[in-house]
Amino acid sequence: MDKFKQIESFVSVAQRGSLTAAAQAEGVAPAIMGRRLDALEEHLGVKLMVRTTRRLSLTHEGSAFLEDCQRILAELADAESGVSAGGVRARGHLRITAPAGFGRRHVAPLVPRFRSEHADVTVSLNLGDRVVDLAGEGFDCAVRVGDLPDSSLVSVRLADNRRLCVAAPAYLRRHGRPEHPSDLARHDCLTLSSDASQTRGWAFRLPAPGAEAEGGDGGMEGGAGEVVHLKPGGPLDCSDGQVLHDWCLAGHGIAWRSTWEVEADIAAGRLEALLQDFAAPPNGIYAVVPQRKHLPLRVRLWIDFLKRHYGRTDFWTAGPRA
Repeated sequence: MDKFKQIESFVSVAQRGSLTAAAQAEGVAPAIMGRRLDALEEHLGVKLMVRTTRRLSLTHEGSAFLEDCQRILAELADAESGVSAGGVRARGHLRITAPAGFGRRHVAPLVPRFRSEHADVTVSLNLGDRVVDLAGEGFDCAVRVGDLPDSSLVSVRLADNRRLCVAAPAYLRRHGRPEHPSDLARHDCLTLSSDASQTRGWAFRLPAPGAEAEGGDGGMEGGAGEVVHLKPGGPLDCSDGQVLHDWCLAGHGIAWRSTWEVEADIAAGRLEALLQDFAAPPNGIYAVVPQRKHLPLRVRLWIDFLKRHYGRTDFWTAGPRA
């Protein structure tokens, strides 16, 4: 118990920047805090802090030890919360980030639900298409869609996501249905402008063994049985995916959209899925966190909450309010 008190005192001094402030917070004399730190350093055999009459600074070893100590104390608080009042009780502030379009549809509506289950947690939700630095900017968790780059971050796959060609029934009545990706060259395709994303184009897999990729106007490149990329054209393009979605619903052309965006429209008959035999393999929807172990209870519960909702078969067709 003495060793634990020494760790608590070390963290308190490091966070407050002085022995006096930490001692006042605990209601003891500064000399007592100093003795606890001396005993901890003697036990560890390293210097944790450089203390002078004017300032206090952490050594390299002290900075590394502080991070571990803060984690241990947070885990203890979570463990205590987990058995209080007979059940799991998460506390603290949860900072989440997600892509703007996906976040508006499938993250924001779930946040109040999460809080209704965990009233002692407060939540900040950041929506934007910039990939934030989770650790550097103080976020607990990011929801990300698509292939993830290699990094030190840890990801949990929440659901599959696939991109599909879709069109409104009215458009298909006027122009017919494409039967092969190369047919898109003869259709009005609604594309993201070049400064947005999807720079490689629309992805398809040619499933038939021995099939050869089409060239020419379609711009398809690849080989038999491989994922190929097509850069279709059309009279309309936009840098905003939601605008493309709206144009597609209005019957202005064929769009290549994620299932998370169009699944409910397909189920309701507002849009029809096209070229499904050529759909590229799915990517994922992920929860991303800065580290694998020692997540605060509120973060673990948030990830479990997302998995529970995103794993429902009717979630994407009925929407998050189902």
